[in-house]
Amino acid sequence: MTEQLIKSKKRVQQHGEVFTPKKIVNLMLNQAELQENLRDLSSTFLEPSAGEGAFLTEILRRKLKIARQISASRDEYDENALIALSSLYGIELLEDNIELLVMNMIITFSNEYTQTVMADFTAKADDGITRHVIDSAKTIIRANMVHGNALTHLDDRGESLLFSEWQLLPIKRGVRKVQRILYTFDAVLDQGNAEATVQIEQPAYEAIDLFADLFEDDEPKQPKSEKPLVQYVPVKLTEVYKELVETIGE
Repeated sequence: MTEQLIKSKKRVQQHGEVFTPKKIVNLMLNQAELQENLRDLSSTFLEPSAGEGAFLTEILRRKLKIARQISASRDEYDENALIALSSLYGIELLEDNIELLVMNMIITFSNEYTQTVMADFTAKADDGITRHVIDSAKTIIRANMVHGNALTHLDDRGESLLFSEWQLLPIKRGVRKVQRILYTFDAVLDQGNAEATVQIEQPAYEAIDLFADLFEDDEPKQPKSEKPLVQYVPVKLTEVYKELVETIGE
């Protein structure tokens, strides 16, 4: 079956969109200088024009194989698989491509992970642990695959591209947790300048006074309180899907 290299001539003219054949993807990833990084689960890969994920899905497959090779137990494999996944990042300009990119990454992880735990650890495809790992994988993928322009450093809404770092914390009482930290793309390029990091803003719901228009007074209105900043709570890798946050300063 012939691979589709372009979607339309118009897209090629407007965006220079041409997809890389799988044969070329493998040829490029087989280069000797990449092998050390491909064997390192935490070694980061960023695809600035990710398309539908030809490179990222293949890198993921290779890293998941390494994760299995170095894991002596199911718990180790669960953790190593998510570490491997959290090292992969993509930026894609076109909306239909980013949707397929996310979907292809989820399918690739789910298939490779489930086949391994069923074959090597006799786990069920629908057990609670498996679901938590896959749900956490979905959270990581949706955070790491961003819709935007790598040249302008802006997302599809014209705001700064945001990336999540999944910082592994020291093991305590036999448990390793991960701290999710948000960075702008500019901060990443500036090698993590702390002043350019960002915190997530907690959604706030404003109370509505149903009788505000009936009783007016001359008192000046009080300024609205600022929304509190929150940060992600350190959690086990298999609990990333919970996306727990806490208010900063409290």
